[in-house]
Amino acid sequence: MLLCAQYVLPITSEPIHNGAVLVRDGVIRDVGTAAMLKLRYPDEETSDYGQAALLPGFVDLHTHLENAVLRGIVHDVPYATWIMTMRELSAKLDVADWYDSAILGGLEALSSGITTVADITASGASCTATQKLGMRSVIYREVGAMDRRRVDFAMHQAENDLMHWREEVDSSRVTIGLSPSAVFACHPEMFRKVAQFAKKENVPVALRLAGDREECDFVRYGSSPFSVHSMDTKRGFVEIPPWLPTGTTPVNYALNWGAFESDNVMMVHGVYVSDHDIRKLKEYDVSIASCPRINAQLGMGVAPLGEFLNNGLRVGLGTDSPAATDSTDMIAEMHIGMLLQRAVNSREFMQSETMLKMATMGGARALKIDDKVGSLDVGKQADVIAVDLSGSHQTPTTDPVSSVVNACNGSDVMMTMVAGKVLYEKNHWHVGVEVARNIARVIEIRSKLR
Repeated sequence: MLLCAQYVLPITSEPIHNGAVLVRDGVIRDVGTAAMLKLRYPDEETSDYGQAALLPGFVDLHTHLENAVLRGIVHDVPYATWIMTMRELSAKLDVADWYDSAILGGLEALSSGITTVADITASGASCTATQKLGMRSVIYREVGAMDRRRVDFAMHQAENDLMHWREEVDSSRVTIGLSPSAVFACHPEMFRKVAQFAKKENVPVALRLAGDREECDFVRYGSSPFSVHSMDTKRGFVEIPPWLPTGTTPVNYALNWGAFESDNVMMVHGVYVSDHDIRKLKEYDVSIASCPRINAQLGMGVAPLGEFLNNGLRVGLGTDSPAATDSTDMIAEMHIGMLLQRAVNSREFMQSETMLKMATMGGARALKIDDKVGSLDVGKQADVIAVDLSGSHQTPTTDPVSSVVNACNGSDVMMTMVAGKVLYEKNHWHVGVEVARNIARVIEIRSKLR
């Protein structure tokens, strides 16, 4: 199949005006001008998207697809209040609910051009959902225990789940990893156990660290809303942390417990980091998943993306929980993330091109799958999207990269392809689920949350 459009954005090379991408057997076989490729492959079936841009599918470095059903319920509250409320609402849902919610989240991700997600789940719903939908994913099984005596048992359960999930998925598209719970819901020994297992079994690890002031206070001083509010241990909280105040940063705290000792570690958020933290992250080759919208929405702060990039770290973007941001929209993530960086660091003035690279190749590099996806290069998997540039809010288009980041949104995505298969096209999904039934089921689930 020959995909044609006004622009092709390979990411690793300059945009191609009136370009085309040849896809065969799920792989990109050629990239160039439409005129040249039509001459070279005269008998090839052609799909022409007109005044649009073809680019690699977005890589969502951090999300919770199963939280899609929780959107729109809790607004205008800070992070600590939001997450405690979310945990209360989550207790009303069962495994079947989580699965149907994850399906909805996956459908919305595909319709906004996301072809790869890195998802953290305890239920496994997103693992089953991404497999069913045909998406590419890295699924991190969350594991936590605040009581040190329960750490080994929790790890045993997680290891069993991990092995079982591996057997159920297509390993060419879905990778299974581990993620310790947030520091306020996890005994630090868990960091060491996860790292040891990950190194032995060669599985990726996601660490939610340094994302908010409350977490920093919890680690440094032993006091925050997570410790002083009446939270029961069944939900992963304790009245006081099971350690003395550390006086250090979350990154250094995790480092001291061996959290970075495995070979494929990604840190999620990384808002509150010191120069020492950044040096250590670089030393241990830890990648960064930045989530600008939720960080702004919940008053968590702004991550120093410029410093990460200047220090050579692998950095990408995540949409995080749709229960906070209300949408799984990587274009919005790029745009808002760029504006926030310009606002807090005007000297560096973050560019549209940098954000687009983070949403594509940056995310692929962070997950160590850039040999497969992240750019429109010959030999890579055909994870390709088409973004409409014909609307009045995009016209005239003088710079396609800037137009995608500044003028578009998720609803402008016309087509989403994974491994050469079109999964979404112009408000129609070509997936292994009944979309109408899923939407009806989600409406039913929402009634539980009133």
